[in-house]
Amino acid sequence: MGQRAVIRELQDRLANRLQLVQEKGGVADWLAVRTAGKHYLFSLRQAGEILPVFNLQPVPFTKPWFLGVLTVRGGLLGVIEFGQFTRSAAPAPSWHEESSMAISINEQFEVNCALQVDEVLGLKGSDAFVASKPSASGAPAYYSHCYEDKTGLVWQSCDLQILARNPEFLDISVC
Repeated sequence: MGQRAVIRELQDRLANRLQLVQEKGGVADWLAVRTAGKHYLFSLRQAGEILPVFNLQPVPFTKPWFLGVLTVRGGLLGVIEFGQFTRSAAPAPSWHEESSMAISINEQFEVNCALQVDEVLGLKGSDAFVASKPSASGAPAYYSHCYEDKTGLVWQSCDLQILARNPEFLDISVC
């Protein structure tokens, strides 16, 4: 029950921030998250809901980054530990169910899954960044640009549509 209150508070904060951005004439383009010590940006057009991760049911014989499934409004969502999938985190699960959140991938991509992250940091618009460059050579195809904010922090943007079509992402089985 406490987890639901935290999620509700986060949703209210994000809705208020989105309204403030729109009132100022700006546009929020990204949902900013932190996981495995790195900062990521998910397009608001490609992200779905922010969900609490509780009552997660493990699934045997899956890759270590596949945490299990959640029931959301009668449907099942697979939950991927994003930091571990991107190899940013150690192979052992680093998530904690009681404080964990997941961002579902927009249902238009037809992949019933969510990305577990350590923290949802809020909304960001293009005006929050002072520099942009393509991702490093050899980076996964789902990494689009890197952005630097006014404080020098680097944010990696992720194309969730490309991620949702990635063969490694779709293959959760260890067999």
